[in-house]
Amino acid sequence: MRTTLAIDDDVLDRARGVAEQRHTPFRQVVNEALRVGLRSFAEPAPCKPYRTHPHKLGLQPGKSLDNIQELLAQSEGEDFR
Repeated sequence: MRTTLAIDDDVLDRARGVAEQRHTPFRQVVNEALRVGLRSFAEPAPCKPYRTHPHKLGLQPGKSLDNIQELLAQSEGEDFR
C-alpha cells in the first residue's frame, strides 16, 4: 500500500544510513522499524514487582491503641478532629 508520511530529517537520515549499512532497500528498513516500534506499543514493558519491607514501629511509652481518638490527638494534635 502506498501512503505519504512526513518523516523528520534526523529519522530519515538514520533510516537511510541503516539501509546503506545493511545493503537493503529503504522501504524494508522503514517497514521493519515500524513493526518493531508498534510491537513495543502493544506489549507493555516488563516491570519488577514492588516490594516493601516491614518495620516494627511499636508505640511510644504512655500511648495506647485502646482509644484511637486519644492516640490521634496525642500524635497529630488537637486540630485533627
